Amino acid sequence: MNSPEKLLREMRELLDEGGLRARMLVRDLDTGAELGIEPDTPLPSSSLVKVALALATVERIRRGELDGSTPLGVRPGRVTTPGPTGISRFRHPVRIAVDDLLYLSTCLSDSAAAEALFDLTPPDQVAGLLGEFGISGITVRHSMRELADTPAERFDAAQAHLAHALAIDSGTGGSSHRVPQLDITHASNGSARAYVDLLQALWRPSRIPAESAARLRELLAHNVLRQRLSPDFASDATTWSSKTATLLNLRHEIGVVEHSDGQAFAVAVLTESRVPAQAQPGAEALMAQVARTLRDYLRQL
Repeated sequence: MNSPEKLLREMRELLDEGGLRARMLVRDLDTGAELGIEPDTPLPSSSLVKVALALATVERIRRGELDGSTPLGVRPGRVTTPGPTGISRFRHPVRIAVDDLLYLSTCLSDSAAAEALFDLTPPDQVAGLLGEFGISGITVRHSMRELADTPAERFDAAQAHLAHALAIDSGTGGSSHRVPQLDITHASNGSARAYVDLLQALWRPSRIPAESAARLRELLAHNVLRQRLSPDFASDATTWSSKTATLLNLRHEIGVVEHSDGQAFAVAVLTESRVPAQAQPGAEALMAQVARTLRDYLRQL
């Protein structure tokens, strides 16, 4: 078996050849053994923040501060960039219970549903609950509306590559960026390690109440966006629970793979692409290949 240093060097080279810079971490949830590539360098969270939002919402329901059965009025158009599914694709106002908004936000990554949940629990309150549970390294600064005003909204679909080129070329070489949503001094952000810590806290809860952790695990298990890491982790002998995020040239996914023999691994893969294209199935397959290679190495220890 290769040394971990040699393996990580090979994986970095593979990612670089595919036009990706990755921050990732894979951890055995029981032994604590882990392998990572730049795991402590933060990137903008994009839709990964919906996991923190969901945790805050279910915990407030548990405490009796919110009622999951309460219907809320939601109007299409509050988040102007429509996703592939969800309320932003609706034509008319609707009333949806808080529990069902949780499902739409977490499992379908519905940003309009998440925006309605942020109305109930603003970003600073979400961040405060993370701190209360001892989860550090995840910054929650804004709601989803902020993510609907990027260069991608300035171009039509045929010119999407121009928005990606702008995102790639507008970095300053440090943590800041000319596109506010990609600037970690402005945007909600987190590191691969921080998101693995969050997953660890959900799957092996100590400070998070068991009821809230179980509800989050259930939501993540029903994530319907499974084109990224799921093909390399889901099987008849495993379950894969996850959340994806996409913003301009960022492609992320975090999740937990549980094996039938009892082993469980938390996985966080946060990436930046140097390729100015909206559809990059090869990049998503490469993310999964590298993450699985790190998991396979740890599984042999």
